[in-house]
Amino acid sequence: MSTPHESAAAGVAHRGVGRTLADSTPHWPAALKRPAGAPNILLVLFDDVGFSDFGCYGSSIRTPAIDALAARGLRYTGFHTTAMCSTTRAALLTGRNHHAVGVGCLANFDSGFPGYRGKISHSAGTLAEMLRPHGWRNYMVGKWHVVPLTQSGPAGPFDGWPLGRGFDRYYGFMDAETDQYAPELVRDNTHIDPPGTFESSYHLSVDLVDQSIRMLAEHQADDPEAPWLLWLAFGACHAPHQAPRDLILGYDAQFAHGWDVERAERLARQKALGLVPADTALPPRNDGVAAWATLGADEKRVFTRLQSAYAAMLTHADQQLARLLQFLESSGMADDTLVLVLSDNGASQEGGVAGFVNAMGPYNLRREDMAEKLARIEDIGGPGTHTNFPHGWAMAANTPLKRYKQNTHGGGIRDPLVLAWPKGIAARGELRRGFCHARDLLPTLLDICHVTAPETVAGVPQQPITGQSLHATLADPQAPGRTEPQVFEMFGHRGLWSDGWKAVAYHAPGTPFEADRWELYHLEQDFAENHDLAAAEPERLAQLKALWWREAEANQVLPLDDRFGARFAENAQRAQGDRTRFVFHAGMGHLPSDVAPDLRSRSYRIEADVQIPPDGAEGVLLAHGDATSGYSLYLQDGYLLHDLNVGGVHQLLRSDTPVPAGRRRLALRMQLGPLKLSPPIPGHGQVVVPESRQASLWIDGACVGQAPCRFGFTTLISWSGLDLGRDRGSPVSHYAAPFAFTGTLRSVTVELEKQQPLDGHGIGQAEMARQ
Repeated sequence: MSTPHESAAAGVAHRGVGRTLADSTPHWPAALKRPAGAPNILLVLFDDVGFSDFGCYGSSIRTPAIDALAARGLRYTGFHTTAMCSTTRAALLTGRNHHAVGVGCLANFDSGFPGYRGKISHSAGTLAEMLRPHGWRNYMVGKWHVVPLTQSGPAGPFDGWPLGRGFDRYYGFMDAETDQYAPELVRDNTHIDPPGTFESSYHLSVDLVDQSIRMLAEHQADDPEAPWLLWLAFGACHAPHQAPRDLILGYDAQFAHGWDVERAERLARQKALGLVPADTALPPRNDGVAAWATLGADEKRVFTRLQSAYAAMLTHADQQLARLLQFLESSGMADDTLVLVLSDNGASQEGGVAGFVNAMGPYNLRREDMAEKLARIEDIGGPGTHTNFPHGWAMAANTPLKRYKQNTHGGGIRDPLVLAWPKGIAARGELRRGFCHARDLLPTLLDICHVTAPETVAGVPQQPITGQSLHATLADPQAPGRTEPQVFEMFGHRGLWSDGWKAVAYHAPGTPFEADRWELYHLEQDFAENHDLAAAEPERLAQLKALWWREAEANQVLPLDDRFGARFAENAQRAQGDRTRFVFHAGMGHLPSDVAPDLRSRSYRIEADVQIPPDGAEGVLLAHGDATSGYSLYLQDGYLLHDLNVGGVHQLLRSDTPVPAGRRRLALRMQLGPLKLSPPIPGHGQVVVPESRQASLWIDGACVGQAPCRFGFTTLISWSGLDLGRDRGSPVSHYAAPFAFTGTLRSVTVELEKQQPLDGHGIGQAEMARQ
């Protein structure tokens, strides 16, 4: 049973500003002026961008807009995040440790433990909720990903959506990632169609900045004296890496020298820029990364192009940021605006050792070998791909740090942070070297805005803010950053920083935590974590380990849970419970993937109730997914067709006879055979799979075609959602979107049989790539 607060907080928005009925906090009267000295705030959050990827942090990737901000502001070299995207967002929004606010891991699952609910607790108010009573108007654009995706559907609940957490307007996507040419978009509390297509030169990064400019232009037109917060969270550079082709091709020559040379060149630039100490050395290559010189010519060509797509995506986003910054200049708002640019975690390891052109196949047990990658090299970065780069390039992105996103070594948690504010930061191009954390930014912003954190938000008593203000560092290069300990944990990987020292342990899933080997680094003298002092200073290490346990207990980190695939599989099976029947009526809009029928590893039936006019009909009856993976039931040239698209392999079935005019029941049945243990599959091991999959088409109860399907949905269907009577974006099958149905579609019913065991490891790998 929900509490009165929870019931009220899920209330509907009213008066067009996204407030809930529970939000009884008084709002700043429109007639009052900006608090003295208080700035507008533009927070620009990049996704999966490594420590060295901005030009001003040593990269050769072109980021002139970010570099210009750094030249007239500050760069922080000791800024740390949480190793994952949902978790860093939770810390940034609330000023607390992410476990303490209920987002200990991903928003994609709820483990039931207080630190692992996948949703920010209402006892942890957000920056927007704290600024709103003092006059700020709050605008959220881009990636959200701090609410369980099973709560991201058209029925909510909406209390964890941006408008339920203090933002007045929202335009973006709820999930961890989305196709940049056919995104899963939400405006305020409603799923909407993208305003363009790849063919019309649409790209999400452009759209997000267009919407940002619109919100600020309308703000300026309506109430120019009111301060504002704009939280702009790009999809870049999370997979799929998609960008204009000319930018991608322009990077090929630049990266042909490979990741080993790139790392060395970046480190040299970092030393020249003063970002790292002059004696910093590169750590050995991360486990499993080959020397570039040992690769074959085909591998080098493909891997170079995959890196070029990543770099182009970052440059393209920087170009859009330049437009937004120019708008602030031309509108007269730049001097009064504090700009923060940062990344949410280190560069991603989810591309594996060889990267992907379309990751959706391998996630469903369909291998993508090097020959296939090479054959599709010109598709990389375009529509119909789900591109990600290999470990070697992610390692280079994190130069000079070890490991990657997900890990608590530097490569996972040390990130770029740029601050610029013409009226408030006199320093130009300076560095700040102290340790600081994502949770420290909220109290910093409250200090700058002269706002005291409230004791209650919407009637809910608040947790203490545990971040420490960095306000003094804006003017004083000697001011300390964070002085209190910082605990880290992600998937059992652990770490703790205290007084310049760091204890860290890499954890292999499924092994005893007692067996983890703790390492000890003096970060003030060892930027890249090269010199493990655990053997030399056992007493210090023991003290830090003991402090880790105390901080873990205080911040809801416990119990430790390294069940990787199992947590994803359990959440998937729990989300829809015993529901086995879905009825979609005409007039329904878009359904995100996590609330659509879960067809993975089970038999099922899809039946459409339609009226076919005398001259026939065509179009989609039901489609879930996109060109990279999904399924579609549709009519074309008078026949009923079904396409089971697994990683771009189209398993088409066409009815033997045309569909007659009149009211008809058109159905697809998928029947799975008995289970067997598969041979070893790269990246999955041995998996329980059905011996067979048999698809059949039916008209009015009569079978009109059947065929076996080699591949099916074992791990995921798609990260794109479901549509009734059309296929709105990137088309699943061989037709031009949206291919709307031209007859009368009354309803579609989906009936599911009992689910077979899910491949938990595979689901975990796919979900991690999603983060």
